[in-house]
Amino acid sequence: MGYNKKSNAELLALKEELAAQYAAYKASGAKLDLSRGKPETGQLDISNELLTNMTGDGDYISTDGFDCRNYGILDGLPEMKRIFSDLLGIPAENIIIGGNSSLNLMYDSIARFMIYGVLDQTPWAKLDKIRFLCPSPGYDRHFAILESMGIEMIPITLNSDGPDMDTVERLVSSDESIKGIFCVPKYSNPTGITYSDATVTRLASMSTKAKDFVIMWDNAYALHDLYEEGDVLLDILSESARFGNEDRVLYFTSTSKITLPGAGISMLASGKRMIDKIKQLIGVQTIGYDKINQLRHVKFLKDADNVRQIMKMHAAILRPKFNFALKSLKEQLDGLGIAEWSYPRGGYFISLDTMDGCATLVWNLAKEAGVTLTNVGATFPYGKDPRDRNLRLAPTYPSCEELKLIMDILCCCIKLASVEKLLAKQR
Repeated sequence: MGYNKKSNAELLALKEELAAQYAAYKASGAKLDLSRGKPETGQLDISNELLTNMTGDGDYISTDGFDCRNYGILDGLPEMKRIFSDLLGIPAENIIIGGNSSLNLMYDSIARFMIYGVLDQTPWAKLDKIRFLCPSPGYDRHFAILESMGIEMIPITLNSDGPDMDTVERLVSSDESIKGIFCVPKYSNPTGITYSDATVTRLASMSTKAKDFVIMWDNAYALHDLYEEGDVLLDILSESARFGNEDRVLYFTSTSKITLPGAGISMLASGKRMIDKIKQLIGVQTIGYDKINQLRHVKFLKDADNVRQIMKMHAAILRPKFNFALKSLKEQLDGLGIAEWSYPRGGYFISLDTMDGCATLVWNLAKEAGVTLTNVGATFPYGKDPRDRNLRLAPTYPSCEELKLIMDILCCCIKLASVEKLLAKQR
């Protein structure tokens, strides 16, 4: 029976029962973490070869004879570009290889637009107001970049097929201060949805009042399918080129959850004019990114087909965890009318919505019982969830044994918070 159909007496009895369960969990002294989407140790072990594959004599020479210990090749080794090109269908000449973090490439891109402007347009820092569209729930680190630079964020509802495009098109066509949008288009963080072909085409083709509008396309989970049949995302670069907007898109991804998150390879792609301009500017910023790391990745990853096999190994580790977490939510919360959650087919997160006004209480209860969750509001601009209901769950790092206890505690906290909310309404 749904909790909202229970009488006051039934809710009070249920609260007493749940409070006893919760007290037992709290007394157990658990210290568990469901807050960040990190690979577990077994996933990191897949890439241990990276730590030893550069020890042979002459291993530092690339396939075209370049000595990777030296200066040169600002935009990355051709063989590293080729792997990304084959995986993503992006022409190699449109790719820049960066350091270990695509987030760093995103930060630098926004900073460049603030200082130098987008191509031949006015630097954003010289304008009175800069605004960005932020599909929400979304990725907290995107929001942090924008907030740190004083860029106003406009939340946009994220639907099952991507951002609410009617709202997006209406805003960008009429407001010149709106300079861009941040997107996680495949297995979006945290909801796990993948943008539909229609959404990608509308983003690629839409008319914008601002001539310097950019799409920050963070395709972090491009290869992170949990199941054999993964979601298919339409290529926004070729789609944008079809409408003459190829320089509108800045496309990012990395090997952070393919190899070693702290020592991976990042990538930026765009149209030719944009890439040429970025190379001109980063040539002042750096002599070049770490080519030794690029070469050892080339030696380990080998080619696109081998990368896909590596990702199947990751999926084999993650799939049971996602299946268990989703099964726990269904068995313990389904039909109670107090929570809804996503069923992602890839990526690193499950998005859970409590009853309105309950997420903060759930977070606090879980914390007191030894379970750390992502901060409430983190998935919204300025850290403010207008309905206080969204929780981002990251089941990737805990062991299966830990995950069982985490889910039991979490579901108990959701039930207890919901009962208290309903009782408060009946007063």
